[in-house]
Amino acid sequence: MAAAGLAVALAAGVGAIGLFGRDTGTDPAGGAQADADATGPAGPLPLVSIPAPESDSDACRRMLEAVPDRLTSSGEQLQRRELAEPAPPATAAWGQDSPVVLRCGLDRPPELKRTSTLRQINGVQWLHVPDEAGPSATWYVVDRPVFLALTVPEGTGTGPLQRISDLADETMKQVSPTF
Repeated sequence: MAAAGLAVALAAGVGAIGLFGRDTGTDPAGGAQADADATGPAGPLPLVSIPAPESDSDACRRMLEAVPDRLTSSGEQLQRRELAEPAPPATAAWGQDSPVVLRCGLDRPPELKRTSTLRQINGVQWLHVPDEAGPSATWYVVDRPVFLALTVPEGTGTGPLQRISDLADETMKQVSPTF
């Protein structure tokens, strides 16, 4: 049940971004501004805050310091987005209309069970949790000292998962998943 709530909260946040997070095409002084390219930022991205009890950990700090300014997704370069205040801790996002969102230090996902199918990507184990309420999915890193969640819109290529896997492997030691 908590997983469904998390998925709905994440979907609501991404939906709110689609409705309210778009660039108006004017600068603060009221003048016209060039449209942001399709993969560039459209202004600060509002995100729903979710519990992340380990977000202030050294592991999350190292991870967030290592995230790139751009992620490659299906051949496109997604630019890192500024987060609207109050920004959730240990969070990063890339892209415009349907952003890719990384969160660090979350609670163990309730879907993670001994019988869960895990997928290994570049040496990192992930749990895939489709969003039943919308066209996205959340992937959880489950074999590091803190849980990471990468929420990706439908149609996102494997580039973000591969890059975040590499960063998780570089910045955090591997541990056995806890069920």
